[in-house]
Amino acid sequence: MVLLLNHHDGLLTRLGANVRQRRKERGWSRRDLAAHTGISERFLADVEGGVANPSLLRLQTLAQAFGVELVALLADIAQPHTSRHVALLGLRGAGKSTVGPLLSQRLAVPFHELDTCIERASGLRIGEIFQLHGEAYYRATERAELLRLLAGEPCVIAVGGGVVTDAQSFQALRTRTRTVWLRAVPEDHWQRVLAQGDTRPMADNEQAFADLRRILADREPLYRQAEIVVDTSSQPVAGVVDAIVAALQPAG
Repeated sequence: MVLLLNHHDGLLTRLGANVRQRRKERGWSRRDLAAHTGISERFLADVEGGVANPSLLRLQTLAQAFGVELVALLADIAQPHTSRHVALLGLRGAGKSTVGPLLSQRLAVPFHELDTCIERASGLRIGEIFQLHGEAYYRATERAELLRLLAGEPCVIAVGGGVVTDAQSFQALRTRTRTVWLRAVPEDHWQRVLAQGDTRPMADNEQAFADLRRILADREPLYRQAEIVVDTSSQPVAGVVDAIVAALQPAG
């Protein structure tokens, strides 16, 4: 079998990181992965360490064990880490719409609001989508538009606050983007949402602020899985952008 990758290009290192991340997401030890694939633990250790050059057959076996297509296992490893998409996560009021355009300018890449893409694709406003078709339709459209953006040139994407609750979309983000959680205290979320004139999805609810706190608490374990976490309550917007740019740089 012809070998696929070249260690000196850094591809094997990125492949190893991808395999290791998928294994840990499933709560598997390396021994567990060996049992699922029939590949020795020693070779798997070399794969994850970026020093093994696996054949296509072994890559296919790994993809099947993880329950993904081979292309998903190889997603983005051909690009340097810093050229990948950047996804901004957080509940409404985190600062994604403010930080996103400034960050895209610093990185010299386009900026996209995923909700705007959803509205354009559906011909409906976000509120209308929920009222007419429900959340399942919204999530399906969100997923389709996200995958469309991820298939294009590197960009900064501001995603909806609930995207982390959709397993497929969140997996795509964690695998194919540099994820950044813009963390803020509940009070800042609330004030920023009010300033936007939109309290969705807590409209007409007397316990709106309590609901916001609950939603934030429920989703925080998911947001914490982001690669980068930047606090937007303790520093100005320029400082947030500087912190993200610094965190995106390669170590050393």
